[in-house]
Amino acid sequence: MPEWLNNAVFYEIYPQSFKDTNADGIGDINGITEKLGYIKDLGCNAIWLNPCFKSPFGDAGYDVEDYYTVAPRYGTNEDLVRLFDEAHELGMHVILDLVPGHTAVTHEWFKQSMKAGRNEFTDRYVWTDGIWVHPDGMNCIRGISDRDGSCAVNFFSHQPALNYGFYKPDPDKKWQQSMDDEGPRATLEAMKDIMRFWLGLGCDGFRVDMAGSLVKNDEDGKGTIKLWQEVREFLDSEFPNAAMVSEWGEPDKSLTGGFHMDFLLHFGPSHYNDLFRCEEPYFSSRGKGDASAFVRKYIENYQKTERKGLICIPSGNHDMDRLARSLNPDEIKIAFAFLLSMPGAPFIYYGDEIGMRYVENLTSVEGGYGRTGSRSPMQWDGTTNAGFGSSAPEKLYIPIDKDKDRPTVEKQTADDASIYSEVRRLIGIRQSHKALQSCGEIEFIHAEENSYPLSYLRSSGDEKILVIINPSDKEQKFTCPYPVSTPIYSIGGNADSSNGVITVPPCFAGFYGGL
Repeated sequence: MPEWLNNAVFYEIYPQSFKDTNADGIGDINGITEKLGYIKDLGCNAIWLNPCFKSPFGDAGYDVEDYYTVAPRYGTNEDLVRLFDEAHELGMHVILDLVPGHTAVTHEWFKQSMKAGRNEFTDRYVWTDGIWVHPDGMNCIRGISDRDGSCAVNFFSHQPALNYGFYKPDPDKKWQQSMDDEGPRATLEAMKDIMRFWLGLGCDGFRVDMAGSLVKNDEDGKGTIKLWQEVREFLDSEFPNAAMVSEWGEPDKSLTGGFHMDFLLHFGPSHYNDLFRCEEPYFSSRGKGDASAFVRKYIENYQKTERKGLICIPSGNHDMDRLARSLNPDEIKIAFAFLLSMPGAPFIYYGDEIGMRYVENLTSVEGGYGRTGSRSPMQWDGTTNAGFGSSAPEKLYIPIDKDKDRPTVEKQTADDASIYSEVRRLIGIRQSHKALQSCGEIEFIHAEENSYPLSYLRSSGDEKILVIINPSDKEQKFTCPYPVSTPIYSIGGNADSSNGVITVPPCFAGFYGGL
C-alpha cells in the first residue's frame, strides 16, 4: 500500500459545486486549485475529485464521453495538471473518479459499436445478437442503430455497459463472451491506458465507481476480482505509489482484488445508514438508534480482510442525504468524532465540515433526482451566491441554500465552537496518534443491541487509545477493562471510571490514552 495512505484524510469535491472562477454558474478546476489552502488548513491531505472528464452530463459526469479530456466547463487538461502540481507542493494527493463500467452514448467507442459492420469497437460493449434479445437481469438500449442487437445499460438508459466478459457465459447465448475473448480483453487494456495517461500526468490514483460490477454472470465476484488483480499487477509494475479505492461495499472482495481500501456503501449489507440516515439514527441525541448490526457486519468484514482495517466510512457523498438532514450541529460533531477515529481513510464530503444542509424540493439536475439537494454550491461567505461565484444567481446550475442563516466557511472558521473547528481539532488529533490512523487496529469494547455508548480500542504498536461515543442525551454506563483519566480529546464533558465501570455524560465523545 502507498505509504501516504497510512495517514490520509480525504476531502471529496463535486467539481461543479465547489468554486466558480469564471462566472458561468458552474464550479471549475481553477476554483479547486484556488481553495487548496482551505482544504489543507482543515487538515485534509488528500482529495477525491468526482468525474471531471468530457461528458453530456446526463449523470453528473458519470457518463463519460472522453476519458482523456477534461470537460471544457471545468477547464483544460493543463488546469488539472496544475491542480496536481500545486497539491503536491502542499504535501497533498489527488485521486480521480474512474468510471470503468459504462460510458455515455455520445462516446466515440459507442458510436462505432453501433455500426452494422464489424470494427474494433463492435465488442467494446455488451450487445446481444438480436434486436429482440434482452440481456438477462439488465436493462438495455435497442432500436437506435442499424446494428441488430440490444445493448445492456448500467443505471440510466444513456449509460451503455462496457464489455469485460461473462464469468460463466451461457453456451446457448453466443453473444455472451468470456473474459478472455478479444473484445473484453481490449476493453480492459483501454482502461489501463486511461489510468496510465492520468497517472503519468501526476494523478495519485483512482476511486473506482461500482468496481464490483464489471464482469457479468459473476455472482461470487470471482471474475471481477481476477480482473482487478491483473490491474494491480500492472500498477505495481508501473505506478507502485498509485492509490486504488473501490466503490464495492464488500471489502473482502475488493482488497483481494488488489484495492487498497473499500467504501462502505449507503445501500447493501453494511448497515452504514443505521448510524446517520434512517428514522432513528444512532447519532441522534434521542438515543433510540442501534449500532449493533453495523458493528457485527464491520467486524465480519474486518476479519475477512485479515484485520487490515482498510474500510472507508465517509461522512457522506454526492449520492446521499447531507448529514445535516438528519442530525443537528451538536450531533454532527459527535458523528465526526466517530468518523475520524475509525480505521481506514476518512472521506469528508465538501461542506459537511460546516454542516451544509440538504436543500429541499429542488428540480433534478444532471440525473440527481433526490440526490440534487446534497449537491448545492459550497457556501464560502456572506457575499453574492455565498461566495461560490460571481454569476447571476439564475445561472447557478443548482440553486444555493436560500436560508439567510445558512452556514458558511467565513462564519464557521471564526467560531471555536463550530462544526468546522471541531472537525479541524479531530483531524489534528488523528494525525498526532498512529493508533487512530488508517492502519491502526480496532477492538470493539461495547456495542450492544439498542444500547449506548459505543466504545472501541484503537491500537498501533505500544499505543492504545480507548474511544467512547455517546450521542444520546442520557448518561450511560458500561463495563470496561480499561480505566480513563485525562482525555486526549473530549466533547460534552468527561468520563469517569470506578471498579471496572465507566460512566459517560450525555452527548459525549472522548479519546483516552495511557492504557
